[in-house]
Amino acid sequence: MKKIVSLFLCIGLLTGVRISGQNRALVISRQSEALQNKLIQWRRHLHQYPELSNREVKTQQYVLAHLKRLGIETQLLAKTGVVGILKGGKPGPVIALRADMDALPVLERNGLPFRSTAKGEYLGKEVPVMHACGHDAHVAMLMGAAEVLSGMKSAIAGTVKFIFQPAEEGAPGDEEGGAELMVKEGVLDAPKVAAVFGMHIESWIEEGKVFYKPGPFMAASDWFTIKVKGSQSHGAQPWKGVDPIAVSAQIINALQQIVSRQQDLTKAPVVLTVGKINSGVRNNIIPEELEMAGTIRTFDTAMQRDVHRRIHKIATGIAAANGATAEVTIKNNTPVTFNNRELTQKIIPTLEKAVGRENVQETNWVTGAEDFAYYGLTTPAVFLYYGGMPKGNDPAKAPPHHTPDFMISDRMLYNGVKIFCNLVFDYPGIQ
Repeated sequence: MKKIVSLFLCIGLLTGVRISGQNRALVISRQSEALQNKLIQWRRHLHQYPELSNREVKTQQYVLAHLKRLGIETQLLAKTGVVGILKGGKPGPVIALRADMDALPVLERNGLPFRSTAKGEYLGKEVPVMHACGHDAHVAMLMGAAEVLSGMKSAIAGTVKFIFQPAEEGAPGDEEGGAELMVKEGVLDAPKVAAVFGMHIESWIEEGKVFYKPGPFMAASDWFTIKVKGSQSHGAQPWKGVDPIAVSAQIINALQQIVSRQQDLTKAPVVLTVGKINSGVRNNIIPEELEMAGTIRTFDTAMQRDVHRRIHKIATGIAAANGATAEVTIKNNTPVTFNNRELTQKIIPTLEKAVGRENVQETNWVTGAEDFAYYGLTTPAVFLYYGGMPKGNDPAKAPPHHTPDFMISDRMLYNGVKIFCNLVFDYPGIQ
């Protein structure tokens, strides 16, 4: 009986017979779950053969071949990006669904039969490559959504853009890339996109669950470099020079005062991290120069500007007080990922319909950054977190993203497909 009902519903969708939203959601659910073996196959293939930012050549071809098999119109953007365009059988808005494709220079450390042994080139060095952030799962879920929606084409009111984006982790060196380049090259135009949706699988959220947050969700990420110049001397005679290492130690300590003593953290979080220091060649030589680099995470534009100002003031002031000089460079890397408040509230029933009310919840600020933010600068956008932690595991013990031990479950990727597909069908009625 269930098979007969399912067949009737599918025929209704394909022939344009009017059916209820509840029945359509049921069709989406069954078709998405039927794709699970494919989703796992796609995700594990991509995991085994990862590629770095702006180098996703084989990944691009893998996605392109899939979209062409489905009869979906394709475009190539942003060096290695792919855009699929599916025109529905009825007039309506253009909805964009986005997945990122790139991997990281990380050595995978587990016993998975499909673990990566790939190598790549990053800034002139050979490095191991791993999908240590779940982008392989993102691509698989969007490939699944493309397959389900292409089979329901006649029932779609409007057009769907499937955005397979490279270089979310940041283009190497001075190269352009990622969402910023996709937008620059017109991914949100011709036809003009009315709304953009994206998801990120998380190793600490239980599989099948979806987290959302209206307004500022993920932090702006700015990168800073401080070059401290002193005066070289023998390690046995520090008084004959100016030690940039000692000066930099003072600067690093003072930078933490910006967060702990100078920002109103009841308004929004601030994180400031020095992640890299280079200086010296021998243990008995006080070097002339030191370079440190780090990241700033903020959610408020005024606070962001104030933090930048204070970094300049602290670094140059401490250096001058010690007889050294400091040069500060700050690069605005990624804006705040801002979820359109009204749209986020409106899609909550859609999320609950797709995965169950008990699996949908609001979350807090996230100090990580996402270049999905660039889509939201000009277009209503919502970014979601989707669970990839096996049920029963302890979130506190989940391996973090961007680490050798990162691991996610791919047993419920079909729920990501359900979310994407239901958003496409529900959006015309909630916009």
